[in-house]
Formats: sequence, structure tokens, C-alpha cells
Amino acid sequence: MAEEILKARATQKHLRRSPRKVRLVVDSVRGDRVDKALKKLEFTNKGAADEVAKVVKSAAANIRDKFQDARLDNQEIYISEIFVNEGATLKRIQPRAMGRANQIRKRTSHITVVVANNKELVNQ
Repeated sequence: MAEEILKARATQKHLRRSPRKVRLVVDSVRGDRVDKALKKLEFTNKGAADEVAKVVKSAAANIRDKFQDARLDNQEIYISEIFVNEGATLKRIQPRAMGRANQIRKRTSHITVVVANNKELVNQ
């Protein structure tokens, strides 16, 4: 193992999108290089693509800032882990007929991205 393992992470919490919808976007970029993932997210026709791209850019900036002497660019950085967890659910009510009420659940997401400089660290 001649090469040093460099890792960094970024998180986005309380994103006002359903985790199920965000996971569709996240699954498409898992294991890719950062430059390829950002290009793919740019042309993805989903609302969550912009938010996922922000977190990937932040993780890439974190690894560059953390290991400045390594001089990494987006072609050398891989997304080793990316996942979406469920955040807090906002509960609202919708009035219905005859004095009843239905509950509306507005779900939130937590996006976590871990990037590394080594292709072997990528979990697919």
C-alpha cells in the first residue's frame, strides 16, 4: 500500500425533499469520479439533483482543503460513499368533510457524501 488514503465528508441536513426521491438521484452517481458525477447531475431531470450536486462539490472542496499538499482535482477524487437518511417529519393536517382531518407528512432528508482519492475504496 504505497499510496496514502485521503478521505473527507460533507453532509446536508433537513433537506425538504422526500428521502425516496433523493435516493433515485444518489444511486445514479454512487462510485463515480466527482467530475463525472457533477456532469451527470447537471443533466439529471430531478429536483433533488441540484442539492446532491452541492453536497458533492462541498465534499470535494473539503478533501482539497484538508489535504492541500496532495493537490487533488476532480478527476482524481471518487465518491466512495453516498447515502440518504430520513430526517425529521413535519406533520400537518388537512381539513376534510364533516369535521374530520387527514394528516400530511412532509418528509425531510439527510444527505451524506464521503469522497476519497483511491479507486479501491469505492463501495459499489
